[in-house]
Amino acid sequence: MITQLLPTYRRMPVSFVRGEGMYMFDENNNKYLDLYSGIGVNALGHAHPTLVGALKEQGDKIWHVSNLFEIPGQQRLAERLVSASFADTVFFTNSGAEAIELCIKMVRKHFHDKGEKRHRMITMSNAFHGRTLAGIAAAGQPKLVEGFDPLPGGFDVVDFGDIAAVEAAITPQTGAIMVEPVQGEGGIRPLNGNQMQALRDIADKNGLLLVFDEIQCGMGRTGKFFAHEWSDIKPDIVASAKGIGGGFPIGAVLATENAASGMTAGTHGTTYGGNPLAMAIGNAVMDEMLADGFMEHVQKTANYFQNKLEGLKAAFPDLIEEVRGKGLMVGLRCPSVEPRLAVPALLKHGIVVAPAGDSVVRMLPPLIMEESHVDEAIAAFTKAFTDWKENGAPK
Repeated sequence: MITQLLPTYRRMPVSFVRGEGMYMFDENNNKYLDLYSGIGVNALGHAHPTLVGALKEQGDKIWHVSNLFEIPGQQRLAERLVSASFADTVFFTNSGAEAIELCIKMVRKHFHDKGEKRHRMITMSNAFHGRTLAGIAAAGQPKLVEGFDPLPGGFDVVDFGDIAAVEAAITPQTGAIMVEPVQGEGGIRPLNGNQMQALRDIADKNGLLLVFDEIQCGMGRTGKFFAHEWSDIKPDIVASAKGIGGGFPIGAVLATENAASGMTAGTHGTTYGGNPLAMAIGNAVMDEMLADGFMEHVQKTANYFQNKLEGLKAAFPDLIEEVRGKGLMVGLRCPSVEPRLAVPALLKHGIVVAPAGDSVVRMLPPLIMEESHVDEAIAAFTKAFTDWKENGAPK
């Protein structure tokens, strides 16, 4: 018999009832260090006073109006995102999946209005672009596709990081390249600076739009506002979500004027996207992320964390093969450990992590993490890995 809640998740038997900064507490008041922040969503941790204040203040005013009317908070957040990025314009959605859909539509409409039949996109294998049919078609992950054929066409998937394959995949119908600067679900795999520059060069040479999916790796996650900024290149379109709402469902598409030229009145819309309640919280997130020293703090803590993880790897070379990532988007590649079983095992040691592809234990801690939290995490990992070394790793 099917459960009342559609059984699409293998949930762990723990219920978190409250959070405070870097920590979550279950119904028995057990305390857990959150190194995952709800898939990188709670970028400012739990119950952040700035966000709570914005929620309460706006909640007493007005929650939702149609996008047929002006929404001042939307205008303000768009102006701030444009000022902080490469973009000229922004559209707000409710989720990352919706943002990806708009990226695809924006590319197709751009070339349609130019009289060019260039609807195809080149993407990279083992990506994650959401769970819509178009998103899983673009991602190149067989496990996401099974049972959902036929998928929408228009996507040419090449091996991750294979720049020569990207160039070889271009046809007269190609309109864009879409990649994650740092793959999350695929195993915390960054593209390096040379690869990023090569993608920009290929796009320019062939008249393509360059689209970055920064839903997981953006909004300060790597220590810069967007991950592509480390490469000193500019995209044409970026999909954002997760951290932009600090726990409230917000997504966004940022674009240059040229890339967005086809998106005129009536070509796209949303019922809930950009509502006053969401925008109040989005602006509160920006208040914190744009504050002096915020990104520098992320970079400093990230460097400390990665150095400590390298020390952990040196202590357990039979269990940890590689430390991966950029900023506070990190992973431990553990081929002799099953990541999906490691997650509940680590939960018993009071830390919350998640699995990722390529045998990776993934961490996306809140950006407010301090060095003391790093030390606490390393101590818990050390206990867990010592246990696994002596008694066998979860497999």
